[in-house]
Amino acid sequence: MHRPVMSLLVALSLAFAAVPSHADPGAANKPDWREALRQRVERIDESSPGRLGVYVKRLDTNEVYSHHADEGWYLGSTVKVAIAIAALRQVDAGKLKLQSTAQLQEGDKIDGPGELVWAKAGTRYTIDSLLTRMIGVSDNTAANLLVRTVGQDNLDKAASDMMGDGVKKITDLAQVRYEVYSEIHPDARKLTRLQLVEIAGVPQGPQRFNAVRRALDLPVDQLKVKTMEEAYDRYYGKQLNTATLDGYGRMLEKLVRGQALSAQSTQQLFKYMKFGRRGDYRLEGGIPKSEMIIHKTGTQYRRACHMAVINPQDGGAKGIVVTTCAADMDDQKEAGGIFREVGRAVSETALKSMK
Repeated sequence: MHRPVMSLLVALSLAFAAVPSHADPGAANKPDWREALRQRVERIDESSPGRLGVYVKRLDTNEVYSHHADEGWYLGSTVKVAIAIAALRQVDAGKLKLQSTAQLQEGDKIDGPGELVWAKAGTRYTIDSLLTRMIGVSDNTAANLLVRTVGQDNLDKAASDMMGDGVKKITDLAQVRYEVYSEIHPDARKLTRLQLVEIAGVPQGPQRFNAVRRALDLPVDQLKVKTMEEAYDRYYGKQLNTATLDGYGRMLEKLVRGQALSAQSTQQLFKYMKFGRRGDYRLEGGIPKSEMIIHKTGTQYRRACHMAVINPQDGGAKGIVVTTCAADMDDQKEAGGIFREVGRAVSETALKSMK
């Protein structure tokens, strides 16, 4: 056989051998889901009244789509996943048990969903019940009690280990209120927890601004800002409780791949994050009911987030990480509809490409 022919045959055999046996023969002809998703997300963002960030990663191929995902976004209650991981790491280390109990103190109490704010100080709760309340109904008092039990240093380390440089300082939920209201006047740091709860009972905006002023018993001319929006903008500028969407996405990826917690604690956190229980709130509304997800939402004044993993089971073999946040828009009505559109866009591009 002539040398050129032999060389050609060897090259061809090597080329065929390099193709994985499981490769999709039609993959080269499939449209890039990332380009299709980019077009969809950019249209959603352009039509929104504020700003939108989106991060999506297919865990089977490691393909990533990113839209402002390297910017810092205020996390709201989605910080509670990091708090849960910090607590469960203590369980894995044998320093806590799910049935260990923590005692509620007056200093733990803060406004928000859930009933613990109204519970009697001195009442003891298991770590399991606190995690259930914190993730399931987003109970802020449960979150504060867990942060105190786990310790701020352990929370900081867990957040850094999971998200790297993408995360800034995570605080308890009472400090959020003190940081915001101290932008109105520094004396707000002296408000009692009961006063914070009473202020939160007043509608957001001018009425709540006046409620803070009345609680401080100060005339208008001594206040540092003129509106609640200005106070929140200054607070957001401090970058507390902020992370990049790709950083948060890395945390979720580590969780489902079994790199964050033991197998038992991973499944426990899946349960807290509503694995197997589907709704139609925000992102969920755009994702087919046939798909399993874990997720956590977060909401604060003109800020909202929804973080999820579609099909996190089996170590994320067919998983899709989705992290999205919105800013400078109504945190309920506008953000909810936009996240639903993002969920639909991801389903019709990234998820469809896996079928």
